[in-house]
Amino acid sequence: MTVWGGTAGGPTGPARRVADVRMPPTHTDESLRAALEIRRRWPQVRVLVLSQYVEKRYAAELMGGSIDGVGYLLKDRVAQVGDFLEALERVGAGGTAFDPEVVRRLLARTTHADPLARLTARERQVLELMAQGMTNASIARSLHVSQSAVEKHVNALFDKLELSHTTGYSRRVLAVLRYLGT
Repeated sequence: MTVWGGTAGGPTGPARRVADVRMPPTHTDESLRAALEIRRRWPQVRVLVLSQYVEKRYAAELMGGSIDGVGYLLKDRVAQVGDFLEALERVGAGGTAFDPEVVRRLLARTTHADPLARLTARERQVLELMAQGMTNASIARSLHVSQSAVEKHVNALFDKLELSHTTGYSRRVLAVLRYLGT
């Protein structure tokens, strides 16, 4: 990550800072979180994130506010030094620089409907009870319907969550994981 407009004493002046996305203590996402915090506290500070991968949540947050002086590039897609330096200068001057792959992944996330939104209210109830660890028989008793009706709802939600052709994994577990991920 490169930061413009910061000195050891505060967010003023022409100093530049370069930091790896993976920093101590956990070597995971400290630099990305730092970039977001810097932009939150000092929106005038310019930040260019150079990362090995698209971290969609952080990229969306970084692009969520003012994108003046913000960039997010992927390391493996910055093939030409000249292209990188041009992006660096553009962000430093208050412009933007976003890797097309970052933009594509963010748009893909927002343009695809949430598969859980396709479920009927009853299918959602069945999935919620599945997430609680209930069997089809227990769900049927809880909802006061037949076990056959529950099985139809389970198969329908597998289809709507595109889990009908999943082999080697428990479709029930995958459905619950999708539910818990929302």
